[in-house]
Amino acid sequence: MVGSSHEALHRIFQKDPALLTRALQRVLDVPFPEPREIAALNVDLTEIEPVERRVDTLLRAETDEGTYLLVMESQGKVDDRKRGSWPYYLSYLYEKYRCEPVLIVITQSSATARWASRPIRLGFPGWHSLTVRPLVLGPDNVPVITSERQAERDVPLAVLSAMTHGRGPQAPAILESLASALRTIDPDSAAVFVQFVDSCLADPQAKQMWRDLMTAIQYFWRHPLAEQVREEGREQGLEQGRAEAKAEMILHILEWRGIPVPDAVRDRVSICTDLDQLELCAQRAVHANDAAQLFPEE
Repeated sequence: MVGSSHEALHRIFQKDPALLTRALQRVLDVPFPEPREIAALNVDLTEIEPVERRVDTLLRAETDEGTYLLVMESQGKVDDRKRGSWPYYLSYLYEKYRCEPVLIVITQSSATARWASRPIRLGFPGWHSLTVRPLVLGPDNVPVITSERQAERDVPLAVLSAMTHGRGPQAPAILESLASALRTIDPDSAAVFVQFVDSCLADPQAKQMWRDLMTAIQYFWRHPLAEQVREEGREQGLEQGRAEAKAEMILHILEWRGIPVPDAVRDRVSICTDLDQLELCAQRAVHANDAAQLFPEE
């Protein structure tokens, strides 16, 4: 289970290594050659001396133009110690594997992205013995995917969009389009992507909306993230408690989508104890343009 946004931001590329190639080509406009094969390598760069050096994700890409080592670093904030560790990683990996290393930084922060994209130059002015130029994926260049059709065309890229833009004003539209797109892929992959997004959503309201959406399409309830919620439900042991929780979820979805909820609809949802009816309302809430559409028969 992914426990932090730091882990999720780089492990998504372990789940779908080809996403990295698409991100380099489409987002950063880097003419990276199409890999024939991508394999994950050991991320531990520690030497015999007791100094730990560990990259976040390390991939080996075999292409027609040669073999490349893709060094993935998830960066939450500015850290000037990277000025020394990143050049070390690249030099060590080249010496060990004799393959060209490429440093790619992923971040949710625009300020961190600007800092990370600055070249690291070691030497004296006018004569740099070593220059490191990271490629950076962040909120300023990862596309904002709010269209269901676009999300379905490339679900992993839509996941990356949700992970990097989860605290912005377009978060509801991004999460809704991704939630729909997850229906089009296999449940196991969808469950992993659900976890990645959940780990990266720092905004409490965005995280709650995501969990509400996942509850509505049942992915959340098949995932370990729901264990605590299920345990609470077992402790209650009452159907009423489940109905109240689902009613609250429906109202959360509507409020997060910016749809006004009249008192009559709020009362109708709150007093409903029919779990099947509430489940139907939850599915309608994801796409409704008006709160009244929860009960079209009325």
